[in-house]
Amino acid sequence: QVQLVESGGGLVQPGGSLRLSCLASGFTVNNYAMRWYRQAPGKERELVAHISNFGINTNYADSVKGRFTISRDSAKNTVLLQMNSLRPEDTAVYYCNTQIGLIHYWGQGTQVTVAS
Repeated sequence: QVQLVESGGGLVQPGGSLRLSCLASGFTVNNYAMRWYRQAPGKERELVAHISNFGINTNYADSVKGRFTISRDSAKNTVLLQMNSLRPEDTAVYYCNTQIGLIHYWGQGTQVTVAS
């Protein structure tokens, strides 16, 4: 059974950092592309970061380039999102995602709030 469980969200001041984790079960994260999305209140869900299978390629939304880094911890079967220089506009629920075959799998999300 495929499951994704996010953690690491919270309240942080502008300019601060957080590291989000997505613990996967039922499959091996190395073998599949993994993504982080976010959804702010009243806005559509947007793709934030993507890492290809085996971690060869990464891509980021323009709004987070140079500040966010997506990576894998293969030993823990986990995908990470390191977020630095956070801004109030980064406030959102962050979701981990993967696609296996024709099915998209999502975690429950973790809230990130950037405020002073």
